[in-house]
Order: sequence, then structure tokens, then C-alpha cells
Amino acid sequence: MTDAFQRNPSASVDLLALAECVEKFSAKTIVLFGDFVADEFQYGDISRVSREAPVLILRHRETRVLPGGGANAANNLAALGARVLPVTAIGRDAAGDALLEHFRGRRVDRSGIVRVKGWTTPTKTRFLAGWAHTVGQQVLRVDREPQMALPEVARKKLQQILLVKTRSADALAVSDYGFGVASPASVRLVSAKRKRQMIVTLDARYDLGAYANAGIVSATPNEGELEALHRTSIGSNFDELARCGAATLTSMKLRALLVTRGRDGMALFEPPGRVTRVPVHGSDQAVDVTGAGDTVLAAYTLALACGASPLEAAHIANIAGGLVVMKRGTATVSRAELLETIRRDAGGSST
Repeated sequence: MTDAFQRNPSASVDLLALAECVEKFSAKTIVLFGDFVADEFQYGDISRVSREAPVLILRHRETRVLPGGGANAANNLAALGARVLPVTAIGRDAAGDALLEHFRGRRVDRSGIVRVKGWTTPTKTRFLAGWAHTVGQQVLRVDREPQMALPEVARKKLQQILLVKTRSADALAVSDYGFGVASPASVRLVSAKRKRQMIVTLDARYDLGAYANAGIVSATPNEGELEALHRTSIGSNFDELARCGAATLTSMKLRALLVTRGRDGMALFEPPGRVTRVPVHGSDQAVDVTGAGDTVLAAYTLALACGASPLEAAHIANIAGGLVVMKRGTATVSRAELLETIRRDAGGSST
């Protein structure tokens, strides 16, 4: 396995074929099942140091709430031109209101978003401080999470909605951030009920292995999540990366496993033991990696739904990820941006 990784560190693809694939994105319907998170950004200017404690005092300037977690994946799917059918639960709170309003503005179907009384919409509040005319730097993050499990009545309702929504979908993307909306049991139920196999992709923050035999076609963990699954450290050890990737591919019976590795790009595992390294696209000096995995999940899923091979889909996702990490905050990549970049690369490539 390691020899294969070293002998074939990367594989070229037809960039014009990738562009043709991206052009088909707008014809696809994707169900996004998972945890919606509100990413709240509190911007402030540093006014002085407090007399009460050695801390900065920020003069509040602006508050922005953006889709995070599975909501960011859904937002990226919409930006890439797909018809998105979110299936999720949110609380009856301000964060939930903000997410609904955002997707209303994007004209995304909201019929699969269930509001649960007494439940908290997961919210990550980031405080960014800066001097006037400077870029704010994050100085604190406060997380608000549900204090109880998702009620059983809500879980069953989501399962029924999921069964209905996937009937007309080209693919199902599962975004499990560990807040209790997405579950292996629900995904298994959908896989068992469907008469034909569909593309099912997975991005799971915790316990990726729990989705074994759930009908997952491909998963997109980052290297840290793969390390946690196998209780190991990978770092620059390609032998260990190859071992963990191969073991996960086999145990979960996946068609492909795409491991994101930050500035080291990606590694794509396919049976029967093929490993392909995909170098990082663009600069390896990211501006902000917040939500980059959500962009990868969205682009990768859409590409597979359009008939791309796992390698072609990995390259498309890699380019999308390279674009989004150059933007500040929780961001998206548009279909037009992705197409422009691929065509520009094709114009300067001899492949």
C-alpha cells in the first residue's frame, strides 16, 4: 500500500472534463442531512485595556450570523448551483431564525427544517478584534450547544422527511457534527428503503466508523478525524496514512475515501489498494480554514452525482477547497468561480 502511494503520488485529470462536470451542477438535486450550526461573528474595535482585568475592551461594530456546519455545506451546494433539500432540526431561537432567514433569501427549500421547542440551535460565536482599518483577529470563541438529546418525536419526523426528500434526489450528503440530528440509524433506514442505490457521502466529525454498513458510498474525513478513528498520529508518516486509509476503506466498504490534509492537499483511497495524492490547489498559506470541509463535501458530492469518477470529484473538491480557504470567515464558492478557475488552469496546462 505504501509503495503504491509513493510510486503514484499524483494523477492528472482532464481539466476540460472537470469543467463539463461543474456545468452540470445546476441540474442536480442534493439532500443535505445533518447538523445546522449558526456561525456568529462579533466584530469590534479595540478601544482600551480594561481596568478590571488584563483584557481588551472591544467597541462593538457589527454582528453577522452565517450558516455553519451542515448549514454551510447546504449553503455551498446552493452557491454551486444545485437544488438543495436540507433535512435538519433547529431550535425556536434567534440563531434558528437567522438560519431560516438566510435560506429564505437564497430561495432554498425549507420544508425539511424542523423547529424543535426547547432545543438549542448549535451556535459558535467568534469575537474578532482589530484597530481601525485593520483586519480583525479572533480573540475568543463561545459555543452554545443543545443541553438535551433531540426528542424522539423530532427524530422520527426527520426520518420520514428524509425518506420523502431522497426519492427525488440525485445524492444524499450527510454532515454529522455530533449534535444529534444526523445518525447512522437514519441513514441505514434510507439505504434499506430505497429500491436503487444512490450516491451517499459522509462528513462525520466524530466516530466515522459508526456509519459502516449504512450505505455510504464515499466519506471525506480530515486527517485529524482519521487519526481519532484509529487512535494514532499520522503527521508526515505516509505509511500510517496509507494504513489508516486502507483500513477505513475496507471496514466501511466504501467506493472511495477522500482524506483532506490541509496544506498537504488530499489523499484519495480506492479499492483494491489504490492511493492517489492530490496536491493542494493554489497557495498553501490559507487565510481562513473555517468551514473548508463543508465546501469539500458539497463540491465532491455534486461531482459524484454528475457522474465524475472519485478522482475527478476529488480534484473538483480540491479546487473548491483551495478557493474557499482564501476567504475570511465561513464562506462559499460559487459555480462561476469554480468554472473560471478550472478553465484558467486548463488554459495554462498541457494535460
